[in-house]
Amino acid sequence: MESCVGVGLVGSQFISTIHARALKHVPNARLVAVASPTPGNANRFAEAHGIASAFTDYRRLLDCPEIQMIVIGAPNDLHYSIVLDAASAGKHIVVEKPLCLNLNEADRMIAACKEHGVKLMYAEELCFAPKYVRMKQLLDEGAIGTPTLIKQSEKHDGPHAPHFWDVTRSGGGVTMDMGCHAIAFFRWMLGNARITSVYAQMGTHVHADKTRGDDNAILVLEFENGTVAIAEESWTKLGGMDDRAEVYGSKGVAYANLLQGNAIQTYSADGYGYAVEKAGSTQGWSFTMYEEEWNYGFPQEMAHFVDCVANDTQPLVTGEDGRVVLEAIFAAYQSAATGHKVALPFHTTASRPIDLWRPT
Repeated sequence: MESCVGVGLVGSQFISTIHARALKHVPNARLVAVASPTPGNANRFAEAHGIASAFTDYRRLLDCPEIQMIVIGAPNDLHYSIVLDAASAGKHIVVEKPLCLNLNEADRMIAACKEHGVKLMYAEELCFAPKYVRMKQLLDEGAIGTPTLIKQSEKHDGPHAPHFWDVTRSGGGVTMDMGCHAIAFFRWMLGNARITSVYAQMGTHVHADKTRGDDNAILVLEFENGTVAIAEESWTKLGGMDDRAEVYGSKGVAYANLLQGNAIQTYSADGYGYAVEKAGSTQGWSFTMYEEEWNYGFPQEMAHFVDCVANDTQPLVTGEDGRVVLEAIFAAYQSAATGHKVALPFHTTASRPIDLWRPT
């Protein structure tokens, strides 16, 4: 394996832009190609980011011998087929959250990557966000004592792309889109402790004209070590992204606000160019973010995955972790449908999590 890892991006929208920017901070990564099916998108993306090759068919990207790792930023319903093709082509794979649409797909993706000897890496950037990394260090060194309750929330006014609203493509609403962050965060904070049950309350309060998916959700998870975790997720919160966590223990407590705690408190009568993701207006008071992608942990995440490929080491978050998160998401939609707490392991053959709550 060469020390410099050639990378191909599949996707050309919001998250792939973040992936490209993050990879530019990784010294031993080289962006080789980008693929996007929409005519013109890949070429424009390649020109904007100085990438030599652009394709409308990702399978042509997989034919590039100088690419060792691909990063999938495509819609959720495409993850499965792209991962299977990439594994067959011998490429290591980073797949953006959520892993895929259902547990059968997850199992086949994991098996295909093992069969072809490639890594399946699950892109959960909260495990690399510097403030959350420090929070976990505090928990690990005993500063907070034995954990009793962990909270994590992510809220904004709705997703970027139309496919998120289409539950046949996304698999669900805000629980699928952002609840996956919280579930992965809880497991990582607790040393991958096993989830024993999930309870969920969901509703579609603001965006019923766009989707039959949930736009607000509260999840309560119980872990085998006795810790309870609460996730609050929303697509109805105005004023920009809000991402925060709280850890309560027998000897202390820690609070972390990922964005506003690092922001510049700004008042502008006329407004200005950019404050933070999904800020909407910048007139009046706003929180002006700086080094936004670094605070989320995206460059650190990509540096870790590139290092895993370059030095053949075990990823911090794997396809198996993504499957556990997906299983908990299915349990959450089942709970929202029945009004009861759902025990894990949870077995289902449903095609999408949303089908357990609001079947077609």
